[in-house]
Amino acid sequence: MTKAARRASWIRVRPEGLLVEPGGFYVDPTRAVERAVITHGHADHARPGHGTVAATAATLAIMRTRYGEMPFGSGQPLALGETITINGVKVWLAPAGHVLGSAQVVLEYKGERVVVSGDYKRRPDRTCTAFEPVPCDVFVTEATFGLPVFRHPPDEGEMAMLMHSRSLFPDRCHVIGTYSLGKAQRLISLIRAAGYDKPLYLHGALMPLCELYQAHGVDLGELLPATAGEKGKPRADLSGEIVLAPPSAIADRWARRLPDPVVAMASGWMRVKQRAKQGGVELPLVISDHADWDELLQTLDDVGAPEVWVTHGREEALVHAARKKGIEAKALRLLGYEEEG
Repeated sequence: MTKAARRASWIRVRPEGLLVEPGGFYVDPTRAVERAVITHGHADHARPGHGTVAATAATLAIMRTRYGEMPFGSGQPLALGETITINGVKVWLAPAGHVLGSAQVVLEYKGERVVVSGDYKRRPDRTCTAFEPVPCDVFVTEATFGLPVFRHPPDEGEMAMLMHSRSLFPDRCHVIGTYSLGKAQRLISLIRAAGYDKPLYLHGALMPLCELYQAHGVDLGELLPATAGEKGKPRADLSGEIVLAPPSAIADRWARRLPDPVVAMASGWMRVKQRAKQGGVELPLVISDHADWDELLQTLDDVGAPEVWVTHGREEALVHAARKKGIEAKALRLLGYEEEG
């Protein structure tokens, strides 16, 4: 057996996910387990029902917001950089730049360091801590946008498109489909950075996590419900306003009741024109919370790992590109991880 083949032999792929054998715990397991370390709060990585969960305090709070007060037996909050030892395995968290509380899991055992990235992005984002590359022996990376076609444009240009559309159609409501965790809050931050200081109107499904972000010190400006009520407006009165809603709602009669809506969608997948067309999206906004192709390759250079494991997404293309760089690489083919819809 070669030296490369022996790297991180103490980590195994199981039906439940990535098992750290000597530690007796999993990283982002897709099934309920006794002990888990969680990278971030998206539902495909943070499942309910685990016994003990170690994660950042923000990720634990997100899980409680989404699943109720008891989504796991007990929570172990970890600050970024704080080290714990689980059955001889050192564990610490480094920022991933994906969403509030997101972290890479750094594992150290018998002189080897393995970094499990979880989901990550390299773009600036005022709503979460920026990604930091951690040198390691094995880098376990996502590859959601792991194809050369995926090169995300500058966020400022996408916001300029939104503001230009508002100037062209000042009486129409602009409704933007956006995921509830991370994307919605980042989109709000980008809209504010573009100079828009009016209230933004939210579908009810987006409000709890926006309130959680605000409780963690992320300023999102004035947010109001997009339905009639104590503070909201009837949908018929939202002419000229910007409304944010889950992707499922913009294809639903909920959005059709808005006044002459311009239907937009904020997602890295809007680079694929056919996806926008199939979703009835009039204004596609290419805004992603994942690294694009160039950023994935840059990250491989930054961490300097001689071996890379690709966990989900477009695995084969990134494996091929890593090998061309002289890196040992393989696809883990873990199931159950997708961009949250």
